[in-house]
Formats: sequence, C-alpha cells, structure tokens
Amino acid sequence: QVQLVESGGGLVQAGDSLRLSCTTSGDTSSNYAMGWFRQAPGRVREFVAAISRTGGLKYYVESVPGRFTISRDDAKNAVYLQMNSLKPEDTAVYYCAARIAGFGSRDQLDYPYWGQGTQVTVSS
Repeated sequence: QVQLVESGGGLVQAGDSLRLSCTTSGDTSSNYAMGWFRQAPGRVREFVAAISRTGGLKYYVESVPGRFTISRDDAKNAVYLQMNSLKPEDTAVYYCAARIAGFGSRDQLDYPYWGQGTQVTVSS
C-alpha cells in the first residue's frame, strides 16, 4: 500500500511562491494518478489540481489559473505543486492524494490514499 508524505509548506507573504512536494513509499508513484486538495479553516476540503499517471493530462481548480502548476517526477517518486503569486485566500492545509487509475479526478472520493497534509499560510 502506498504512503504519501507532503512537505514544503510554510508561512509566506502575499505574492510569494512555494513548492509543495509529495513523496510516495511502499509503491512506485508511476502506478498512480495524483491530486492536490486543500482545506481552509472552517471550510470543506476542495480540489486544487490533479495529474494523470503519465503526466500528460492536468486539471486545476478554476480559482488558480496560471498561478499553480502540478508536475511529477516518477524517478523520485514525487509529485509537486508549484504555487506562485500566493494570496491570503490560498491559506489552507494542502493534502496529496493518490488513486490507481490513468487519470486524475476532481472528486476527493475517488482517492483512497492520502497524506497527512502540510500547512500553507499566506499573510497579507
């Protein structure tokens, strides 16, 4: 069974950038489509981005066009979320998720495997 560990969160100012990483263990990441989700205080967890198993197809939530980029490096068993021009409303716990499928999904119920999350805080 695959395990996921996120890293790279932190406290930044509005306009800054962060790159989140998600590394897999227990199985190779190339067997999984991957997704990033986030949960802000008092809000439900929401989809952020997803990438297909081969990396050729990517999906993003409408609120982050051009600011966030998902990528993967299966040689390192890792998936990344590059976040630029961060805004205070991006403050949340960010979770990495995996599913044994060719394509990612915007629905968190489609992902059986989850990391523990990494906190991103953006100050104004």
